[in-house]
Amino acid sequence: MKTSCYLLLIALLAISCRQRYDLPVLPAGAQAISLLGDTLKTPVINPSDFDEYNNNLLQAVMDYRTDPENPDYIIWLGRRTAYLGGYREALNIFTEGVYKLPEDPRMYRHRGHRYITLRQFDLAIRDFESAENLMRNLPDQVEPDGLPNEAGIPTSTLKSNVWYHKGLAYYLKGDFERAVEAYQNALELELTEDMRIATLYWYYMALRRIGKDDDAGRAIADITPEMELFENDTYLSLILVFKGVFDPERLLETAEDALTNATLGYGLGNWHYINGRQDRAYEIWQDIYDSGNWPAFGFIAAEAELAGKGRR
Repeated sequence: MKTSCYLLLIALLAISCRQRYDLPVLPAGAQAISLLGDTLKTPVINPSDFDEYNNNLLQAVMDYRTDPENPDYIIWLGRRTAYLGGYREALNIFTEGVYKLPEDPRMYRHRGHRYITLRQFDLAIRDFESAENLMRNLPDQVEPDGLPNEAGIPTSTLKSNVWYHKGLAYYLKGDFERAVEAYQNALELELTEDMRIATLYWYYMALRRIGKDDDAGRAIADITPEMELFENDTYLSLILVFKGVFDPERLLETAEDALTNATLGYGLGNWHYINGRQDRAYEIWQDIYDSGNWPAFGFIAAEAELAGKGRR
């Protein structure tokens, strides 16, 4: 019944949104093709989360129906659709937003995010560049969280998210030099501690991949276990692993959440990799890939490593 309800909502979305985006045609139920050639199907949502996610999507549909030109309604419709695993549908919605509001950088920022999910990194970068140009002379703005932390306090902004995700897209392509440039731009902003830690995590790893070990060390020199964060404790723990503070195996064993496991696993694999234990790194990355949690950034990064084995 829950699935049929969700499918009904997606059918409603298809009526109102244009069918135009640069993605390959796939069989029903498939969202993307992995970098290793596997079909990635619409993920199953945890039953404990489904009702909340579905109700939020229903409200987003109703809001959109009342005012389909409202940029906030378009964005939330796309975000809520993606939270239920409809990434291609979400991309379609954000594309509608681009057509309706081509000067709104948020449409490109959110579409770029979902291009990353669907392994279309070049298209993601193109969208982030569009967002960058549009937001260049605009003041930064807090970006509300679709899945709020326990404190209910947003931790990122439009500009920080554009640079962060642009850096990630380059990182996943193996273009670590350009990833470093994007993260440097993000770190020049006034970031919350949560966003700074998340950015430093990827920035550090990109620096290590291009041999700038001293710069990498300096970047995380002031990070300590005492830092208080709302939601990026996993990234903090991994940075501390890079500094030799925590036992990485203990971290891997205690993680229960699937997203956290993918995040931890990729970071720990990278810790082994940059310290000369490449075989162990690929073992961990293969385990992540076998777990099937394909929308997670940690999973995509592990997948990219396996697909480009030996590139660095």
